[in-house]
Amino acid sequence: ILSAEIIVITLGIVAGSPLPTRLALRVGIALLMTVGVYGLVAGIVKLDDLGIALSRHGGARATVGRALLVIAPWLMKFLSIAGTAAMFLVGGGILSHNIPWLHHLSESFGAALAGVPAIGAALAAIGPTLFDAVVGLAAGFVVVAILSLGKKLFARPPAPAGGH
Repeated sequence: ILSAEIIVITLGIVAGSPLPTRLALRVGIALLMTVGVYGLVAGIVKLDDLGIALSRHGGARATVGRALLVIAPWLMKFLSIAGTAAMFLVGGGILSHNIPWLHHLSESFGAALAGVPAIGAALAAIGPTLFDAVVGLAAGFVVVAILSLGKKLFARPPAPAGGH
């Protein structure tokens, strides 16, 4: 979803540019996203392998390797939670920025929060992000409900006992 958000934002910026410029930008983004994002993910996934390899050496390398082996599961847990939250935020942002009535509602929500005494400015700054999170969660619940209903409607009957 984050990749889609980056592409949507970039294409919006260059919408009036000539076709070769838009195509070159798409290819450039695709390459950067593939190498950068997936390269980073591959590095994180292999972090424990690096920890094992380093721990087989002596001295400081072994200490770093053991530290990586301790940190890797915690990092993966954090990234799973942060990644899920980011998907809801970005997905909600895509929806709320591209559906006019949701966009208007988001702006109204931020403006309403600005009126809170003492902390209104801070609330107004984070208000649209909170709104995007709620929109993302709501969209997620709708998708899960539709998929669950579809699974129940189109479920295969259980196979008869005995395997015949």
